[in-house]
Amino acid sequence: MVMLRDGRMLIGYLRSIDQFANLLLQGTLERISVGNKYGDIDRGIFIVRGENVLLLGEMDEEKAPKVALEKLPVEDILQLQKEQQLKEQEAEKARKKAMIELGLIPASNCVLDEY
Repeated sequence: MVMLRDGRMLIGYLRSIDQFANLLLQGTLERISVGNKYGDIDRGIFIVRGENVLLLGEMDEEKAPKVALEKLPVEDILQLQKEQQLKEQEAEKARKKAMIELGLIPASNCVLDEY
C-alpha cells in the first residue's frame, strides 16, 4: 500500500525500488474512500516517483478490517468523491471569508504588490 502526497492510495505488489524511492507496482489498484464506502480503479503497472511517496507499507490480507466498508462501483464512488470535494471547497471558502472578516488574513484585493 502506498499513500501519495496528493492523497491517493495505491494498492499493489512492489516489484522494484531504487535509491530515490521510485517505486514500480504491479497489479495496482487506486482505492478511493469516502466515509465508510470505497471503490477500486484498476491501474495495472504503476510507476511512482519517489518524491511523491508519503507512506509505504505492507498490508496483511488475512486480517479482517476493523471497520465495515461498503464497496461501490467506480462511477458511484467517483461521484461521491466529487461531492465531498465540493463540500470541502465550500467549507474552505467560508473559513477564509470568516478569517478575512476577523482581520486575521488580508483580503486578496487589499494586498499591495511591491514589484
